[in-house]
Amino acid sequence: MHPKHYLTGLLAFTAVLSSGMTDTAAAKAPKMKHVVMIGSDGFSAEVVTKNPGKFPNLERMMRDGSYTLEARSVLPSSSAINWATLLMEAGSEMHGFTEWGSKTPEVEPIYVNQWGFFPGIFGEVRQQMPEAVTGVVYSWDGIGYLFEKDAVDYALSTDSDDDEATRKFCAFLKEKQPTLAFIHLAQPDGAGHSIGWMTPEYVAACQKIDSLVGVIYDCVQQHMDPKSTAVIFTSDHGGKGMVHGGKTMVEMETPYVIVGRGIPANQPIERIVMRYDNAPTIAHLLRLKAPEQWYGKSVLR
Repeated sequence: MHPKHYLTGLLAFTAVLSSGMTDTAAAKAPKMKHVVMIGSDGFSAEVVTKNPGKFPNLERMMRDGSYTLEARSVLPSSSAINWATLLMEAGSEMHGFTEWGSKTPEVEPIYVNQWGFFPGIFGEVRQQMPEAVTGVVYSWDGIGYLFEKDAVDYALSTDSDDDEATRKFCAFLKEKQPTLAFIHLAQPDGAGHSIGWMTPEYVAACQKIDSLVGVIYDCVQQHMDPKSTAVIFTSDHGGKGMVHGGKTMVEMETPYVIVGRGIPANQPIERIVMRYDNAPTIAHLLRLKAPEQWYGKSVLR
């Protein structure tokens, strides 16, 4: 069954879902002072659609904001290439990261910024908002090769420990009130590879991630200004059996949820959402000028 067919049942206990994000709503997309991005590795759309009610914090974000369960990977549906695309907002033929564990571009980027990267969202924030505070906390070391570290105020790897990443990230949010902050959580990808996507163990790993999403979301509500802060949840890929990287929709489709004052609540995003639409969305919220090399579009337009 197609993911769209699950959406009404998934959220029916709250309200009747409206027909889609209107041009008027998009035109009124709010200006934000802060954006918090939560990324979970290997968190599929399929696990959400087939397990309604098991992810209360993700579903709370969906009720509070706009969402799709059809956000699509670039190919291959693997980690480094898609996290790079989420942060750099172009495909691998432009940014050069092409594989699961790319540490340097395998293809020469069409353009590099002053940090030697294809333009990414953290570099753009530093260039256009020099006084902004930014940070990245990640529990898969591979993330550390995919953003302009020298443009970021705080970067920390927690070596596969999602709980520690969440604690450090929330402390950073509370203390620094960053303009842009990104946390990468390594699960449920590990459960998918070791036991299998859609197994009970994988679902349990997704529920654990959901609990951490709740901790972060509550931290934002309690310690940052919710009137001027947007929160995004997304992933890089799903999976099939014990692998990913292929061309099936269960490998390519993930949730994309965005919450903030002025963003339509309980609202499915009807337009196509690709990985490379994420950074333009963040730039739109912060009112940054998108580099001419980006070809993604804000999901709020």
